[in-house]
Amino acid sequence: MPRIAMIVWNEFRNDARVLKQARTLQAAGYQVTVFALHTPGVTHRNEVLAEGIRVIRVARSPGWRPARAGACASTAPASQSMPLRRSLSRLWVHAGLLARIVLHRAAVVHAHDVNTLPTAWLAARLSGARLVYDAHEISTSREGYGRFRKWVACVETALMPRAEGTITTTQSRAKFFARAYGIRRPLVLQNRACLVASPPSQRIRRELGLKQPWPIVLYQGGLQQGRGLERLLRVAAGLQHAYFVFIGGGRLTQPLMTLSEQLGLKERVHFIPTVSLADLPSYTASADIGVQPIENTCLNHFTTDSNKLFEYVIAGLPVVATDFPEIREIVRCHAVGLLVTAGSDQSLHVQLRRLIDEPLLRQTLAHNAKNAAPHVCWEQQQSQLLGLYERVLAGTPPVCR
Repeated sequence: MPRIAMIVWNEFRNDARVLKQARTLQAAGYQVTVFALHTPGVTHRNEVLAEGIRVIRVARSPGWRPARAGACASTAPASQSMPLRRSLSRLWVHAGLLARIVLHRAAVVHAHDVNTLPTAWLAARLSGARLVYDAHEISTSREGYGRFRKWVACVETALMPRAEGTITTTQSRAKFFARAYGIRRPLVLQNRACLVASPPSQRIRRELGLKQPWPIVLYQGGLQQGRGLERLLRVAAGLQHAYFVFIGGGRLTQPLMTLSEQLGLKERVHFIPTVSLADLPSYTASADIGVQPIENTCLNHFTTDSNKLFEYVIAGLPVVATDFPEIREIVRCHAVGLLVTAGSDQSLHVQLRRLIDEPLLRQTLAHNAKNAAPHVCWEQQQSQLLGLYERVLAGTPPVCR
């Protein structure tokens, strides 16, 4: 069967979207290999997952070391040399990925996000493979990407029209890419979670030793800027008789912990480091309310739906989420939660207060979530991925959607 070379700019340890796609293609008979980054002491250079998916990780440049929290340059020249060293390190990794993918002789090279697109395109051209590009984000308007927007626009303008297949995550983003680059609208594969049995449990309560029978309000995912997490903590300070649990990691981990202590929330706010994808559903199902207070800081946020929204629904949680178009479509269509105004502490407070104080409302929305789960899971859309691959390998033009 045809070989598929997927390329990611991470260690491929907790990348749910890529893993779901790889599993679907592998189960359909393709031979999938994921090319990722290697961190000594953290990942294996080569491994085979249970499904038969191969993972090949490329080492970073000689002398590379993970950044230490709080580390700073001791001298000005050293500080000034960091951007150059970082650029050389990235080029080293891209060269390693390029060489390995070309030698792999895949039928399709599948780039996940824009930072892998140039390498994937060149590898496809050198090896005679076809190119599939999955734009997980709108990186020309993305939190933290301000310095790279012009570069991203140049890359996608030049290479996205050359891909034999394009994918993105929401209808809003598909419309954006079609207009921005004059291409057929990409296939939309939402960040849906797999349909797994996730009965309610006491896992979070047991692990954290929570003694009160208060509802658990859960946020899971990256602790990053623009996701309304500082606002969530400020609101939590005024919501008694509820626990707030954050599962995940990121740049805001320590600042959020510090803010929690400053607000006197140590007894009611808890942080759990990133857990494995296999364990995550049981953690999610042991909460009572799922929250997604993302902020309108960029077009990428405004057009999102996100993994966590689908993970909450499939676990049977009622949700409180920002009233953005793609999120609104899921929440209202399936009546699984309450919507809040972006950036409003008051709106977030009011809607969380309702779910905390009204157990019957929580039960109704949770019931709706369970009923919705079979309709908003990954399994309902994976056939579209297979259809795209059939068209790409057959050289058939993509279908407009």
